[in-house]
Amino acid sequence: MIRVLVVDDSMFMRGAISKTLTATGRFEVIGQAKDGEEAVRRVVELGPDVVTMDFNMPTMNGADAVRAIMQRRPTPVVMFSAHTRQGAKETLDALSAGAVDFVTKPAGEVSADLSTVQEELARKLTSAATSRPRAAPPPPAQPVIKPSPPSGRTPPPSVSMALPKLCVIAISTGGPVALSRLLPALPADTRFAIVVVQHMPAMFTAALADRLDSECAISVREAVVGDRPRAGLALIAPGDRHLEFDARGGVVLSEGVPVHGCRPAADVTMLSAARVYGRRTIGVVMTGMGRDGTAGALAIRAAEGRTLAQDEASSVIFGMPRSAIDAGAIEDVAPLDELPSLLRYL
Repeated sequence: MIRVLVVDDSMFMRGAISKTLTATGRFEVIGQAKDGEEAVRRVVELGPDVVTMDFNMPTMNGADAVRAIMQRRPTPVVMFSAHTRQGAKETLDALSAGAVDFVTKPAGEVSADLSTVQEELARKLTSAATSRPRAAPPPPAQPVIKPSPPSGRTPPPSVSMALPKLCVIAISTGGPVALSRLLPALPADTRFAIVVVQHMPAMFTAALADRLDSECAISVREAVVGDRPRAGLALIAPGDRHLEFDARGGVVLSEGVPVHGCRPAADVTMLSAARVYGRRTIGVVMTGMGRDGTAGALAIRAAEGRTLAQDEASSVIFGMPRSAIDAGAIEDVAPLDELPSLLRYL
């Protein structure tokens, strides 16, 4: 049985969540908390396997509670809040603080019927319970100042541009924290382009790009149709769109069939990068559940590109890197904090 602490400022919701989880036969609700401060105390006292956390609570909101839990007793947290739909920024605050995943309440702050999200909640809590949550890195001491970059849009047809070296990052569960350690470690004069495929719904990827851009010396933004990857720019694949490349290396977005249940899927982007960018491609498979990135990394290796994976000890969930490593798709495996220096020498 997975031991769960339920955190919500509504007594009704605490009861409803507890009943929903208990009904699956997979969870034991060992405690409840009505706000963030109580949640931190209860985590330390009870040592749950996983926590469900509301966002909008008195005295301490969900993001601040997650941050405190990661400092006191790192424990997997899944956000369960109406704010995951209404406020992507609030959700990113919690994920960047160290929350593993999130689920949206089906009918606002007080949702009487949780049957429609029971399986999703149970699945994400089960996965989270096996994860290794990571505390967020401290924010920059001073705001990052960078020069205004040139436009990343496709130049006029008369302009000839050689394709840059392109790094495609496949990442999922635990991604916001990992990206907040990887991308800010790259210098402004980074000589390769970056495309990040983070499993995340529409609306959330723009918020993620904005957050990362404020932390990084390189530029970070959500990709749009016609973007051309360039050195020193990281493009985030938009939620609910696959990202591929046209023959000139420009970004193409589509609503194709989900792959591995995901859209965007890293395999789609990596396979396209291998076809268009060939040996200029670097594939990086990072923390996440499942096997997305394995086929793509194999294609990059077949095109004589380079491949890296995050190691198990530094991954929140090692599923994606393990799959790629076991398939023989990865050349080098390294801890998260060593990936930036490895990338600079590829």
